[in-house]
Amino acid sequence: MTAFIPKTMHAAFLPGDSTVSLRDVPVPEPGHGEVLIKVKASTICGSDIRCIYREHLGKGPERHQGVICGHEPAGIIVKSGPGLRRFKDGDRVLVYHISGCGVCNDCRRGYMISCISEQFRRAYGWQSDGGMAEYMLAEEKDLVFLPNELTYADGAQVACGFGTVYEAMHKIGISGNDSALVVGLGPVGLAALMLAKALGANKRIGVDAMADRLDLAKSKGLADVVLLSDASALGKVREATNGHGCERSLDCSANDKGRLLTIQGARQWGHIAFVGEGGTVSFNPSSDIIHDQKVIYGSWVTSIWLIEELVERLVTWKIHPDDLITHRFPLERASEAYRLMAEGKCGKVAICFDEELK
Repeated sequence: MTAFIPKTMHAAFLPGDSTVSLRDVPVPEPGHGEVLIKVKASTICGSDIRCIYREHLGKGPERHQGVICGHEPAGIIVKSGPGLRRFKDGDRVLVYHISGCGVCNDCRRGYMISCISEQFRRAYGWQSDGGMAEYMLAEEKDLVFLPNELTYADGAQVACGFGTVYEAMHKIGISGNDSALVVGLGPVGLAALMLAKALGANKRIGVDAMADRLDLAKSKGLADVVLLSDASALGKVREATNGHGCERSLDCSANDKGRLLTIQGARQWGHIAFVGEGGTVSFNPSSDIIHDQKVIYGSWVTSIWLIEELVERLVTWKIHPDDLITHRFPLERASEAYRLMAEGKCGKVAICFDEELK
């Protein structure tokens, strides 16, 4: 039976003044190679708060263009346009949030985030309508199949935050040989701890300036050691690792002192990933990096093939990203949801529909 699709829908927009505007808009019609998705869960990303909710940042093709917000959606395909090659009505999917040109070198590697086309690269929720609505359009090439073992809220988290962390961990490598330091325990940092645990890290140390976040990491069983990010943090990291520091270290804080701790808290020959965006950092290249043979990786979002791999592994590991969601709101309360996320006194915040609105 064909699903009933209304003519209009509710959708959320971000004017850029720390408010949310709810409007009624037409339900879009899928064109060639497109699908219409009934959104089930759409989580809020920290980049939306920093770059759109508080004020509209970005220039040129990357500027926010007043579209429906939300770039972490998952749902079910309810209508297909012509020309589909893999997906069909009824498929559960998440959406990789950058739609690239598909033919540049980066797109062919699966890194649409780095697509060089100013004409065709568009991000959902930034230049194309996103997932903070009852329905959304997406191109088939941007879809990732969501297995039944995972919830839609799991998929929404994978679409950006968990995918971003998994990419960084793929670059630096984490195994049972390694202790892992994660600095900054917002939703991305919590995701890093969850994945480090799944990958077998023998000790996980989480650092943050907010006691609530430390308590959340501890209560979820994600960290063996949690530390307040004060002047004593570095000494405590080394104390917890027999004076060595951690083999693998990730900064999710975008804070200059946090980044320095990520560098100095890594042991000799350690691998470090910078994930948090914005801010600066100052360090001594000789003593902090060169003499200890450390490596720093920059890691920006992820590739669609690694997202597909992560989805498979989440099922194998029997872990659920939606465990990190502390607050779920209906679309009508989107203003409250964004305000809470902007305050930072929470885990992940999600806009949910139907069975995902617990």
